[in-house]
Amino acid sequence: MFFKPAKAIQAPPAQDLVTVTLSTLINLAKAAAGLKLQHTAIKSMQSGGYVSRFKGRGMEFDEVRLYQPGDDIRRIDWKVTARSGAPHTKTFREERERPIFIAVDNRPTMQFATRGVFKSVQAAKLAALIAWAAEKQGDRIGGQLFSLHQCQELKPQNGKQAVLRFLNLLASNTSASNSSVAAATQSEPALSLDQILARLIQHTRPGNRIYIISDFRGMNSKAEQHLMRLARHCEVVLIMVYDPLESSLPTKGRYRFTDGERDRVVDGGDKQRVLAYQQRFSEHQHHLEQLAKKIGLAFMSCTTHADPLSRLR
Repeated sequence: MFFKPAKAIQAPPAQDLVTVTLSTLINLAKAAAGLKLQHTAIKSMQSGGYVSRFKGRGMEFDEVRLYQPGDDIRRIDWKVTARSGAPHTKTFREERERPIFIAVDNRPTMQFATRGVFKSVQAAKLAALIAWAAEKQGDRIGGQLFSLHQCQELKPQNGKQAVLRFLNLLASNTSASNSSVAAATQSEPALSLDQILARLIQHTRPGNRIYIISDFRGMNSKAEQHLMRLARHCEVVLIMVYDPLESSLPTKGRYRFTDGERDRVVDGGDKQRVLAYQQRFSEHQHHLEQLAKKIGLAFMSCTTHADPLSRLR
């Protein structure tokens, strides 16, 4: 478990380091204006700039209806026809935009930083930049925000109102995680990362582009299987957010960390412990990179003191 360093909590201005306001996320719209979200499925300029994942049609599935004279017999849905006893055909509509779904981690391990801002704040800024860039491209924006005990999803919708709705969820929950509101949910069962990804499968559709912004603590075989399922029908981007201290401990001195309730002292002179600590982080990051490569996901990382816009570029 990681703890908040006391110095980071006391660093001025504390409010900007540990929480993010709605106005801050709204103000990122201007910075995101020049950000282009690259889609691997872009083939040629059509309405909206994308082609469908339904091979050969360039269209998105709409519904199944009764067969009408003149319908293409190649689009007959034989399963529905067999069940109903009447011929049915599939209809399609031109895909004019791509739904963007942004999942953001707000669990306790994200409430941490020694440099820059809390991981949760950096994650919110990354999510806001992606949302504004997607809105600029005419995409629908939806998302998921998950904490230790709660998970909320927003269905993808068009326009600035959809972005503002998502940003308001980010800002309110990032602030609540450091207040008495979070304590009210402690009686609820803790959610594992694989349970959260299982919900993500239920709330996304084939053809979505999914950004998952997290430190990916708690990755297990079930969580990896869920990522594989998502990768079959969606474009998935993993963005790993971490603090420099998580990758490398100081080699000298003794350091006290606190989460407000418990304290822990780390001795940087213990070379064996420092090496083991660094090895665990390196293995965690390497495993994510290899997993992404294996199943066809995009992967990037961002530290708590990096410029989120530069990293996305």
